[in-house]
Amino acid sequence: MTRTPAARPRGRALLVASAVLVASLAVGVMAGAAGLSPRAIALALLDRLPLVSVHSGLAPVEEGLLFQLRVPRVLLAAVVGGLLATAGAGYQGVFRNPLADPYLLGAAAGAGLTVTLVVVFLGGDAGVTAVPIAAFAGAVGGVFLAYALGHTAGRGGGTATLVLAGVAVTSFLTAIQTFVQQLKVEELQRIYAWILGDVGGGWDQLRMIAPYAVVSTVVMLLHGRLLDVLSVGDEEAVSLGLRAARVRFVVLLAASLATAAAVAVSGLIAFVGIVVPHVVRRLAGWSYRIVLPLSFLGGAAFLVLADTIARTVLAPAELPIGVVTAFVGAPFFVTVLRLTRRVET
Repeated sequence: MTRTPAARPRGRALLVASAVLVASLAVGVMAGAAGLSPRAIALALLDRLPLVSVHSGLAPVEEGLLFQLRVPRVLLAAVVGGLLATAGAGYQGVFRNPLADPYLLGAAAGAGLTVTLVVVFLGGDAGVTAVPIAAFAGAVGGVFLAYALGHTAGRGGGTATLVLAGVAVTSFLTAIQTFVQQLKVEELQRIYAWILGDVGGGWDQLRMIAPYAVVSTVVMLLHGRLLDVLSVGDEEAVSLGLRAARVRFVVLLAASLATAAAVAVSGLIAFVGIVVPHVVRRLAGWSYRIVLPLSFLGGAAFLVLADTIARTVLAPAELPIGVVTAFVGAPFFVTVLRLTRRVET
């Protein structure tokens, strides 16, 4: 079958983005405070391939560090970054708002509140074990509380009403979280460490979020064409036979599931969902059929590189990964805001 002219640039863009992701994964695996030889790392990775047997020269302790700490950390950063960026693109498509991101509808506030409740009232090993589950439940609950409020108040859940509902829910849940934190001040450092983000969870957390990552990403990718139709406006979309409210709900559900899965294992890592989709649109166009897959690949590469910086710039100490993304994202957000206002005026 002959490929259409539009398909060729999309294919090239996907190849370039995939190459960037592979390069960032290589940088993430090679860089670190332990100072492992890049050649030895490459041989050790080759040795793990089927039907390949080579001697890397790494000591057992070094191999353990590579495969139990560094590799899963890099892979987890890639998955979390991909989920956050794809969710951001999905939210922006639903709301037709370039400033929308995965935390717009109360996901971060809901997760922050439930994690704070677990840390304050459970504590100890039980609290540590329950944090991912609590974050997941809180993120989903926050989003659906905002969606239910917006749907009830707005007679169908218009985009402006949903955004305002998300702001209201976020403010309310954050106020409760602040109150709960004051009940056990000695746990503040642990709570803030989670809020600033961390992707050092390992293989167990990768396995935990894998099903949610696959389902949410596939659903959003399958709705790329429908988001393109939705971008012309609800009335026009309905005239073309699209059930706008249904598409909006499904994409919101998938984006919220992606956000909740990412938050459950990494804490709150801001700005990925704003920075990456905007860069993708500048480079590859506005069609969500290409924005969504490129956002996943670009978000994965972005967060892997951000985590590499976080764990190497002050080695052997580490910066919270949220600090690195904020250094990039905050100025970028201001730039996007200025451009958006300029277009509107």
